[in-house]
This record gives sequence, C-alpha cells and structure tokens, in this order.
Amino acid sequence: MVILGIDPGLATVGFGVLDKDARGGVRVLDYGVILTPKEERLPTRLAMLEQSLKKLIDKYKPDEVALEELFFNNNQKTAINVAQARGVILLTCVKECGRLYEYTPLQIKQAITGYGRADKNQIQQMVKTLLKLKSIPKPDDAADAVAVALTHVFTNRISGAFGIR
Repeated sequence: MVILGIDPGLATVGFGVLDKDARGGVRVLDYGVILTPKEERLPTRLAMLEQSLKKLIDKYKPDEVALEELFFNNNQKTAINVAQARGVILLTCVKECGRLYEYTPLQIKQAITGYGRADKNQIQQMVKTLLKLKSIPKPDDAADAVAVALTHVFTNRISGAFGIR
C-alpha cells in the first residue's frame, strides 16, 4: 500500500511517500517539498499547488493520502491563505486519489512518539529511528509529511474514524 503524507501550506507543502508491504514493513519511497514563489499572485500559487500535487499523485499512485489538519497561528492573513491552499490540496487529493484521511497534530505526536506534547525534534528523531533512515528528512516540512504518512500506517486499522470517503 502506497501512502502519501502531506504537511499543508502555501509557500511550502511537505510530502512524504511510504510503501507498506503485506507483512507491515514500511519503507520510504520519496519525500520533499512543493514550493510556490511568494512574488506570484495567490490564484497562480494555488494553481501551482494543484498541478504539482497531480504530478506527485500520478507518479506514485498512492492508495491513500494522509493530511495534517491545520494549526492556526495569530496572523489572520496567513491563516486564510494557508486555509485556501489546504482547500486546493484537499480537493486535488480527493479527486485524484479518493481516499483521504486527516490527523491532528496531537494524533500525529501520539502515534509517532507516544506523547501528545512531543516537540518537533522528538518527532523527527522517531521518524528517523522507526524508518531506519541515516538522517532526518529535510527540510522540516518534508519530515512532518513523513510523520503524517507514518501516523496513517500506524492507525489505518482504525482509520474509518478519521477518513473521508
């Protein structure tokens, strides 16, 4: 089963692609980021996100997509723009894959570390350890996306509680 994990954003969208075999073994297929230039207008950036996600989905043909739910900060303009980007990401993933699951930051922290208040470094170290990687995926957005995909691997037995069908 191929799982695409996504850490949503506007300027930077992290992605991680994992393959889970029939025996439960997990390996990393790819990870990285989708970038949109700040100097472009919002509609152009949103279109770039859609196009890049479609290419990623076409390349790896994920069986399921796992997405981190938004954590809003105090900057209202940024939050609105990120929410719009997340809408494009949701729509694209549902149209292109159909099986989309969402996880809160708390669920991700608990699944990866067993502790709901784990910090970013603890999560990254566990991702590295659990997947037997030589180093932590970089940049941070990519590591976050791998953690989202790994959360789905660990919880997909009960995923009906979190999924959109």
